[in-house]
Amino acid sequence: TGPMTRDELKELACLGFSADLVIQSFCHTAAYPKPVDVKTHHELPDFMAERAGIALRPGDGIIHSWLNRMLLPDTVGTGGDSHTRFPLGISFPAGSGLVAFAAALGVMPLDMPESVLVRFKGELQPGVTLRDVVNAIPYVAIQKGLLTVSKQNKKNVFSGRIMEIEGLPDLKVEQAFELTDATAERSCAGCTIKLSVETVSEYIRSNVALLKNMVARGYQDARTMMRRVAKMEEWLANPVLMEADADAEYVEIIEIDLNEIKEPIVAAPNDPDNVKLLSEVAGDRVDEVFVGSCMTNIGHYRATAKVLEGAGEVKTRLWICPPTRMDEQQLKEEGYYSIFGAAGARTEMPGCSLCMGNQARVKDATTVFSTSTRNFNNRMGKDAQVYLGSAELAAVCSLLGRIPTVQEYNDIVAKRIDPFAGDLYRYLNFDQIAGFENEGRVIALEDMPRIEDILGIPDGVLSK
Repeated sequence: TGPMTRDELKELACLGFSADLVIQSFCHTAAYPKPVDVKTHHELPDFMAERAGIALRPGDGIIHSWLNRMLLPDTVGTGGDSHTRFPLGISFPAGSGLVAFAAALGVMPLDMPESVLVRFKGELQPGVTLRDVVNAIPYVAIQKGLLTVSKQNKKNVFSGRIMEIEGLPDLKVEQAFELTDATAERSCAGCTIKLSVETVSEYIRSNVALLKNMVARGYQDARTMMRRVAKMEEWLANPVLMEADADAEYVEIIEIDLNEIKEPIVAAPNDPDNVKLLSEVAGDRVDEVFVGSCMTNIGHYRATAKVLEGAGEVKTRLWICPPTRMDEQQLKEEGYYSIFGAAGARTEMPGCSLCMGNQARVKDATTVFSTSTRNFNNRMGKDAQVYLGSAELAAVCSLLGRIPTVQEYNDIVAKRIDPFAGDLYRYLNFDQIAGFENEGRVIALEDMPRIEDILGIPDGVLSK
């Protein structure tokens, strides 16, 4: 979508973006570029920077995992990919023409859709992950007659509507994105999730450090990034989050009791709505396993490695593709890549990889267990049968060469993951990594853009 949006911006005679933040990535083409992609990788960053946009670099990873870290709470955005699903504020994915319009003018036409409320209660049960919670939404909707799998006369209460999620306030923002991201597969127009001020503040503090490091590394546009830093710090000084009105009206309210979800839930071939309990699909052969996509975060890779540690080569073809270069670097530093190597895994450049379907492909007519977003026919490989589920379950499938029974899965999780969960499921808080802001620095401290200059504030005011 990058070149298409660029062409639309040219048609609009856009010489500078009016939207406060515009970002471009190469996650769809970086790993296996064609000659035209290489040309785009060289030229598009300058086009963006000239208009005060931010351009990521090939190999940086998935745009959603980066853009989420530049968000301000309670703001509205759009993007040229259907998985532009903010865990903070709200976003409405759109085509390249509308994205270019929004970037150029800082506004977009929008008829506000109706909302469906999904309310969680209870506690996560042993062995049940957030990906299973994601799949519980269509599972419960099907039980209530609000969603059908068949395309003929399909019923989908979520289609074209906003999904509002509440009842999970203490999720980390990285975790919350698993839920908002997957609303693309429900055909939602957008999604919001209610989080606590504490968890959002933790995320924003981390992202201030990331943006300052990007400027230090020479990313452009530096002024745009430092302006966003200033707004983040302004929010942190008075952290307030919007909430739904007490008398808000919804098309439907779906309540999900986590206490009643006793086993993993997967999307079976070949439809994200075709959700089934693990016990219904146990024993099915698995040829290839993919752990990657915007639905994953660093904790998933640590957990995957812990399942595989000491087991030797796995019984499937195993693909590992972290969402960002920061995840990849941290996993390497912690020694997890050596475990992937011993397991015989194929490690991919951070990005979309198999999930996109236009880069690497699985072998024809294979059965795949994947952590990716979609399992439509032929998307991942010709005649491939694709299951979607958690990284933890994917790792067990790779270990066994088949989908495990509930008991087998629970036994492995209880032995290899649960005792180490506190260490495995740590997220990247860049402000807590010693020296992070100076990593890869090519811009001297004295040459860094000053927030006072960007905002037109007299010297000394911010230090008072």
